[in-house]
Amino acid sequence: MTVNEKLIALRRAMKSQNIDAYLIPSSDPHQSEYVADHWKSRAWISGFTGSAGTVIVTQEIAHVWVDSRYFIQGETQLRGTDFVLQKQKIAHAPEHIIWLKNNLKKGVKLGFDGRLFSVGQVRQLATNLEGKSIDLDGNHDLISEIWKDREPLPQDLIFDHDVKYAGQSRLEKLKHVRTKMEEKGADHYFISTLDDIAWIFNLRGKDVECNPVFYSYAVISKEIAYLFIENTKISGELKSKLNEDGILIKKYEEIEAFLKNIPQGEIIQIDASTINNLLYNAIPSDQSLKGQNIVRCQKAIKNPIEVGHIREAMIKDGVALTKLFRWLDSTLNERSVPETEVAEKLIEFRRTQGDYHGESFDAICGYKGNGAIVHYHAEPESCANIEKEGILLLDSGGQYTNGTTDITRTISLGNPTDEQKRNFTLVLKGHIGLTTAKFPERTTGVQLDTLARIHLWKDNLNYGHGTGHGVGFFLNVHEPPQGFATNPSTSRGTTYISPGMFTSNEPGFYKKDEYGIRIENLILCVMDKEIDETKWYKFETLTLFPIDLNLVDRDLLSENERNWLNTYHQEVFEKLSPHLSKEEFDWMKQMCQTI
Repeated sequence: MTVNEKLIALRRAMKSQNIDAYLIPSSDPHQSEYVADHWKSRAWISGFTGSAGTVIVTQEIAHVWVDSRYFIQGETQLRGTDFVLQKQKIAHAPEHIIWLKNNLKKGVKLGFDGRLFSVGQVRQLATNLEGKSIDLDGNHDLISEIWKDREPLPQDLIFDHDVKYAGQSRLEKLKHVRTKMEEKGADHYFISTLDDIAWIFNLRGKDVECNPVFYSYAVISKEIAYLFIENTKISGELKSKLNEDGILIKKYEEIEAFLKNIPQGEIIQIDASTINNLLYNAIPSDQSLKGQNIVRCQKAIKNPIEVGHIREAMIKDGVALTKLFRWLDSTLNERSVPETEVAEKLIEFRRTQGDYHGESFDAICGYKGNGAIVHYHAEPESCANIEKEGILLLDSGGQYTNGTTDITRTISLGNPTDEQKRNFTLVLKGHIGLTTAKFPERTTGVQLDTLARIHLWKDNLNYGHGTGHGVGFFLNVHEPPQGFATNPSTSRGTTYISPGMFTSNEPGFYKKDEYGIRIENLILCVMDKEIDETKWYKFETLTLFPIDLNLVDRDLLSENERNWLNTYHQEVFEKLSPHLSKEEFDWMKQMCQTI
């Protein structure tokens, strides 16, 4: 079926159910950012494959709402279809709801699949549409009706993540959750977010590409914990180990009945921002207790064992990137290189480092104008061929048993222009400004974000994405709650940055059709000092790989900025050089020279 044929089929299904408008998000029943192929409904119906976006369909219109990361991709992929791209002015803002409020007539029915929306999202929808007498009906999975060759849910086995990497046992983590439950007076705690479940039980899976998680639900009670998962996904040996730790296995589909039958008088704590609307409605109305996500806050603070392993993973990643860029430089002397080949070669080099489980996201390898597409993904039939000129942006990451990486480097393959060097250096100054920040406790990501933009702003330049996101430990590369962002309405912007938080620092600049610039390292919040009973924090950079000095305008850097860059390059050289061959050693020494 073509996109327009799918749209006709959806409208036919809507008409049969008397649905006037239908809403399709990008999520799954667990509110995941990245989902298994089975749940890629929005991508299937519209043809837009970016990781974020919302579809609204009526009998007259079909819209796809995306933020600035996907403007160029959206325009390209929707061309020739009946879908119209709607550009969000503010990332993560509910601008599609404002459109619904302004355009839906009173008394119409708005349909959606209640499994794919959190109860918090449905309530936000209801609040914004209040006064229009709109019937919100979350009992319609129309996509399954028309998606005849839909992928089944994954059935890969899950596996243990050894405590020598995790730093805490399952029992220790469960004890912490139970302490928090007791403080709130809860008898049970419900978890639906896949990375939180994987972390609390020290388990990993392969259900979602690039994210080592598995489809499941969990309920932690005072004495027993329940893991709802397909029986075929867990071995007998692992099941026995979990049982010994007081964790009982139940079928994935039994979760709704379990919630419906919570004994009278017992209270279950839920997170309204993540529990899907269907399961929330299954809980007896007087037995749910809304609270924060206990596991998410616990997971965000990396323990010393995790941090130690992350440092090892960074060395592996730095060595792999060294091999890649040397290979690219050598190969370009003989022939052009497709963008896709760079991504494939990087996987090969990472795999040779050991304990490698795949990419942490699909690599973004953008040459020249493609680098200006923030979430660009090269395809074999349409990608650019890299030549020994221009600018290349490579954003990539790996999943290792001992950590998750995410790094962006922008390199010059020829003689950069004065404009390119200036803009690169402005981005670098912002990167350094955030990296070297010192700040008091209870400082948020919104407050710190400006430090990465201020030098671009002085030249009336900006970038349309957040400056940083939390990163998991052999888990999701985008890990809430913390980050650096301009939007104060999201947890990424309003969470206090605290010691142990592991976050990306990735300012950028993008000139449409010409080039993209982004410099990304992962930084760890650590204690600086305490003065007059106020705790002060700072960041430590854990990513290890040189920044391209060919793109740096040295005259634009202050003495402190030059000192930071020289010190960083010295650390990169000292930590990576013992793992390099003689030729790689010499290359790295040149890349890390003092300026």
